[in-house]
Amino acid sequence: MTPAELLAAHGPREVMEYDIVIVGAGPAGLATAIRLKQLAREAGHEVGVCVLEKGSEPGAHILSGAIIDPRALTELLPDWAERGAPVRQAVTRDEFLFLGPDRARKTPDALLPDCFHNRGNFIVSLGALTRWLAQQAEALGVEIFPGFAAAEILHDAQGAVLGVATGNLGLDKQGQPTPEFQLGMELHAKYTIFAEGSRGQLGRQLIARYRLDEGRDPQSYAIGLKELWQADPARHQPGLVVHTAGWPLDADTYGGSFLYHAEDGKIAVGFVVGLDYKNPWLSPFEEFQRFKTHPAIRRHLEGGQRVAYGARSITAGGILSLPKLEFPGGALVGCEAGLLNASRIKGSHGAIKSGMLVAEAAFAALQAGRSRDELHAYPAAFERSWLHAELQQARNFKQWFKRGRRLATLMTGIEQWLLPRLGIRRPPWTLHRKLADHACLEPADEHPQISYPKPDGMLSFDRLSSVYLSSTAHEENQPSHLTLIDATVPVAVNLAKFAGPEARYCPAGVYEFVGAPGSERLQINFANCIHCKTCDIKDPPQNIVWTAPQGGGGPNYPSM
Repeated sequence: MTPAELLAAHGPREVMEYDIVIVGAGPAGLATAIRLKQLAREAGHEVGVCVLEKGSEPGAHILSGAIIDPRALTELLPDWAERGAPVRQAVTRDEFLFLGPDRARKTPDALLPDCFHNRGNFIVSLGALTRWLAQQAEALGVEIFPGFAAAEILHDAQGAVLGVATGNLGLDKQGQPTPEFQLGMELHAKYTIFAEGSRGQLGRQLIARYRLDEGRDPQSYAIGLKELWQADPARHQPGLVVHTAGWPLDADTYGGSFLYHAEDGKIAVGFVVGLDYKNPWLSPFEEFQRFKTHPAIRRHLEGGQRVAYGARSITAGGILSLPKLEFPGGALVGCEAGLLNASRIKGSHGAIKSGMLVAEAAFAALQAGRSRDELHAYPAAFERSWLHAELQQARNFKQWFKRGRRLATLMTGIEQWLLPRLGIRRPPWTLHRKLADHACLEPADEHPQISYPKPDGMLSFDRLSSVYLSSTAHEENQPSHLTLIDATVPVAVNLAKFAGPEARYCPAGVYEFVGAPGSERLQINFANCIHCKTCDIKDPPQNIVWTAPQGGGGPNYPSM
């Protein structure tokens, strides 16, 4: 049955009314909810706020390095330390290394651009911080519904966003109702705030419907892969931060790594690859695995044990790719909009700040008796904020890497080290991007194949054992949340022209071509999906569509 047929047969859906509905219980969505309740308390008014979260709990789907700049958190909750926020491990030392195959060259601290200095920042589990923020929100009266994915945008007669509907539950693989079938519910609001994170399924629809990206550069993404290790105590250096560029990526591929010595003997190690890469033989997962075997990296990990794994797309286009933030009935915040600062490798402070800004605009609108119009005060406040100034300074960061690593290194030094010392905070030149990431992939016969070593089971691992550590779970008897617009395209186009890149860019073994030569077909193992969204972004013909699965399925990151 189609969604419309299900609604006709089992409807109408239950409707819940709120002043504000927020889609996504990440730092941006929760900051929005907290700030709304703070303003309501200060004004002596009641504001109904609901947050939908597709994960099994807030933080379950959150993955980040992460180093947090506490500036926005301090603005939101000045007494966060007294409240027991899981923000404890201060950064004590920065290292930035340029790697060759068997060597490492350290950048002198005096020449390290300001964006790579982390004194005053903290190494955190963003998942743990998100759970704590959810507790603060609930204490203020925010209603949070985990395990309920917003699957449909609702519009009123004038075309404004009316709210969202959650997905139906209890459908089998063929999309037919089982005895456990439950129709989704509608949540109506005066304003709906979308905070789904990078490449949100509803955010993508909103950008297209309201042409929010008109006149902007194409958005650009990266995939970030991360492992959490329990370190050998003799090798653990709490507060040490290591970033690298160079090997194993070639000079024309954007990417780099992070290695953070966190609290409790943990090390967070990760690898980032820009999804504008050209070579279809490249595998971000395999590049990450061989990166860990470099002498400068393995010395941190040897004697330890890998305890968690995950991957997530990163919205990295910066301010030149930023869509219009508001539309009739709602707004985009955080990584849904693309407020990450790629040069600082940080997004949570921008997510929290944007949530505060939209909350203040929405509360003022509610106080004025308005609803479902455009919150123009939100982008106006953003343009006056320190966040806007920070993103302007970094606006060329990723574009330089399209011109090669040497030039990118030089120009990053000029823009973020030399110019600030001359009193120039905003580069006087601008580089624009013309191609979306999926359009950057080139035919397989134009590139050499990449031979990756077999995993050793000590520092490098295979995909399936890695997915196991992500605690990913999906109900098997449900419709696949990964669908193809045209089922012939994977073989006729992707395999024929690009040698089947989906089998390599997916970090979870979801996609594999099976069958004898000449009779291949694409098999989609949707139960492996860790919700990174890479396929939705990088598929060359844009034939793969990612949607949220039923009932809180996906990874369960306890401390990522």
